[in-house]
Amino acid sequence: MANAAIKKARPKYLSLAALLFEIRLPLPAWVSILHRISGTLLFLGTVWLLFLLDRSLVSAAGFESVKAYASHPLVKIALLVLIWSYSHHFCAGIRFLFLDIHKGIDKETARVTSIIVIVAGLALTALFGARLL
Repeated sequence: MANAAIKKARPKYLSLAALLFEIRLPLPAWVSILHRISGTLLFLGTVWLLFLLDRSLVSAAGFESVKAYASHPLVKIALLVLIWSYSHHFCAGIRFLFLDIHKGIDKETARVTSIIVIVAGLALTALFGARLL
């Protein structure tokens, strides 16, 4: 009977909410997660971009319809997300290439390069995204 009164600690299963709000991940982990997300967005966005390219090259009317479609605000936001995903994926990929040759592995350097990747990705997004307006 005495054993029944003692409760065992239940295992904690991770959920998305726990990952986002309860567990504090280091900055290099966020860069790695965003690298995977940006790669997925690029993979899926390529189909859409190739469809738009095909439509624009068929005829002059097709080009005008794609031009009108691309002027819609939601499409501009989607294109801006694709620009961010390319910029971040490119910058993080260079960082990971350096990690593969064992450069920047120590904790402080990894944190600094993670900050550089995030800032460079956002700066490139602002630079190329300004052309959308």
